[in-house]
Amino acid sequence: VQLQASGGGLVQAGGSLRLSCVSSRRSSRDYSMGWFRQAPGKEREFVAAITWLGNLKDYADSVKGRFTISRDNAKNTVYLQMNSLKPEDTAVYYCAASTTTRARGVMALYDYWGQGTQVTVSS
Repeated sequence: VQLQASGGGLVQAGGSLRLSCVSSRRSSRDYSMGWFRQAPGKEREFVAAITWLGNLKDYADSVKGRFTISRDNAKNTVYLQMNSLKPEDTAVYYCAASTTTRARGVMALYDYWGQGTQVTVSS
């Protein structure tokens, strides 16, 4: 499985962005999907995750109420809608796929990773 993330960019604080992650090919296996981010000089951290059916979602405390993860399995795409962005949201955002039914924020459970898309929030 290859993942292609897009939608990053430069936005002012308080603005919004929507990230997309497209899977390269359809798989018969059910993947849960996650978004992670890594700011300069910091470790990669969990942002949000969603199960195959989209019925269960998990969020990092820092983004709850501002970010929404969703997916369209017909399009092999997962989204991250980011609202009320803050300068501390600046990071490279990565999407990842897991064969675990609900991988939540456990990085070790993710089998495939995209290349990342840069999000920069100016103050």
